[in-house]
Amino acid sequence: MKFPILYTERLTLREMTNDDCDSIFALRSNESVAAFQERPLQGNLEEALAFIEKINAGVANNAWIFWALTLKETDEFIGTICLWNYSENLTRADLGYELMPDSQGFGYMQEALEAVLAYGFEETDLLLIDAVTHKENLASLRLLKRFDFALNPDFENGMEIMYTRKKRS
Repeated sequence: MKFPILYTERLTLREMTNDDCDSIFALRSNESVAAFQERPLQGNLEEALAFIEKINAGVANNAWIFWALTLKETDEFIGTICLWNYSENLTRADLGYELMPDSQGFGYMQEALEAVLAYGFEETDLLLIDAVTHKENLASLRLLKRFDFALNPDFENGMEIMYTRKKRS
């Protein structure tokens, strides 16, 4: 399958490359980006490169789709968004996203999420997309609610909650 490059008014959502290593390291070693996530901060560029290689291997094996978010005009890397953890029948997937602190608050993730939801529901067989977020990550909660994700009461995991969005008929 050819990698699905997506475009919005201000963004290009493209496949990650090894040239993104410095940016991935900056994103995944940033304490404020990781504040609501249960993963260790990356410690060096080698870890960032290994992450990119792991992600692209999963993309090649159709395990997930992982986009680098870049500004259309400058190709500046500002974050990531992905569909992953697909159900066995490929009708359900999890959503994940991260954005550099300097790029937060400008509506970039809203643009990216709109494109990814359209792709997931219109170009694939997805019927449900789940998003797990920290109960105190208010920006993420607002974003998910803006796109009609509903609280999934069957999910309980301490400080994390799940929101689900169904494909509209």
